[in-house]
Amino acid sequence: MSKPIYELVDQLPTGGITVRALKSLDFIVPGQWQNLVGFDNTIRAVTGETDEALIQQIGERAITLFNDKSEGYQRALWLYQTVDSASGMLGTAALAGRIGQDVSFLGILKHLTPKPEKLQSLDLCVKLVVELVAFCQINGIPGDSIGDFLAALGDYAGESLMRMAALTCFDGLIPLGPSFIDQALSVLKQTSPSELEKNQTFIGVNELIPGSNSSGKLKFITESFESTQGWMSSFVSNNGLTRERVLDNLQKFVDVSKDKADYVGAFLDIYVKYYEHTGIQTLARRLIERSVAEI
Repeated sequence: MSKPIYELVDQLPTGGITVRALKSLDFIVPGQWQNLVGFDNTIRAVTGETDEALIQQIGERAITLFNDKSEGYQRALWLYQTVDSASGMLGTAALAGRIGQDVSFLGILKHLTPKPEKLQSLDLCVKLVVELVAFCQINGIPGDSIGDFLAALGDYAGESLMRMAALTCFDGLIPLGPSFIDQALSVLKQTSPSELEKNQTFIGVNELIPGSNSSGKLKFITESFESTQGWMSSFVSNNGLTRERVLDNLQKFVDVSKDKADYVGAFLDIYVKYYEHTGIQTLARRLIERSVAEI
């Protein structure tokens, strides 16, 4: 069991690299993401409620739902937290003692090692599947419901849409360049189950990915990525996204060097915990919405 949900929302950072990096993506999804921090504050923002007694009642119901092991909320949280830490693990080992809320890109540049493209491509695919599986856990539907996820993706908004924007930009465009979707699919199709088993990000979240063995899980990851490539491709073209444009906006908020895109990718991997941050906000919102409906 993790920390209580109200504590997780209360302790979300209001500043630091993760928040600044997410703010840099506002140009893609203008006004979609407000950094909602604080459990009661989130209840007020989501419901528009001002009655303190009702706010407390909604909060208590949300906490009860989160604590219920038969619901998928804690598993979704585990996925959001684990995929961030597993993905950044390689770099983190080399930067032990240098991890803080604020850190200079140039100050740690010599300690950063860009991920090989194959590794980065696999990370992107595994992270996408984590979004799909967490969505299923939160909504109480079977974890392999690709169709339900695809249907919902078209209606993504708020922190969920911001998380997909961050996945597209921070794990796709910046480290892999404009052909990141084709490249990731190509890598997936050339990956063997035994290679997948060695991927740090996959190892972290493996137990909740559908499939009876590594071969089945690889097949599911491939199907999921193939199914969502159309959405990602449209997202990039509809928003006129290029690596250059994303880095230009990122530079306004985070001190990074535009001519070292692969190192920026490694930096973001280690320091920007966008999955956990926006994932906690998504969970809080879903729990609050359901609590209001039930009360």
